[in-house]
Amino acid sequence: MYTSNIFDKCRAGLRPLLGLTRLVLEQDCALCGAASGQALLCSPCRSELPALGARCPRCAMPGNSGAECGRCLRRPPQFHATHAALRYAFPADRLILSLKYGARLPVAALLADLLAGHLATSRQQAKPSADIDLVMPMPLHPRRLATRGFNPAAEIGRRVAGALALPFARDLALRVRDTPAQADLPLRMRRTNVRGAFACRPQLAGRSVAVVDDVMTSGTTLDELARALKGAGARHVECWVVARTWPRDGSPGWRKGEAHLLHASA
Repeated sequence: MYTSNIFDKCRAGLRPLLGLTRLVLEQDCALCGAASGQALLCSPCRSELPALGARCPRCAMPGNSGAECGRCLRRPPQFHATHAALRYAFPADRLILSLKYGARLPVAALLADLLAGHLATSRQQAKPSADIDLVMPMPLHPRRLATRGFNPAAEIGRRVAGALALPFARDLALRVRDTPAQADLPLRMRRTNVRGAFACRPQLAGRSVAVVDDVMTSGTTLDELARALKGAGARHVECWVVARTWPRDGSPGWRKGEAHLLHASA
């Protein structure tokens, strides 16, 4: 009886603190600012996130059939598959930019949750082409990392790896050339811009690797990294990205999305 009374008193004393904890943990939506409880996005904003429809399984370029696209058939990239959770359009672009250039690190957890959820679903629906041995981020050059203070791909990637119970390797690939931002260049120059930009450690021999990045645009940076990974012995490379840009079709919506992507890495 005495012990029970102590526990009852403890519970009664903790009740106001638990209420205060819930109040502190409640937050505003990262997009619209409305109250969103303990979630980073309110339900209406989450429902507005732009999904990708049928797409090329190799580069995630949208297409009607979901079969491998003509570009990949004509010139196969070095990576074997691409998984993209979202289309790079409003409001997904706002979230990604707030992480990259606003240093809103909590957004990395949201983006990782979206990507991990997509991966879990897509790999259940279709037999994966390979079992992934490890997850790694798109590396930043040390100079750019020092300027920004963090690598957005690493912040997303380590959380995705944790959610999927996969090893995360931050430093198996290095960016040895500080290249100009890809989005500042014409498409024809992007491949030349990133040639030889990466070096990889020998621990990759025989491994199946997933590279995490925030956005895939032309895919040339990811292609060059996949080339370096395979040169170091990796047997299979996949790209896991939060968002994929829409095709260059001249539509106003796509050009608006590209204008926001001023410094995409891929």
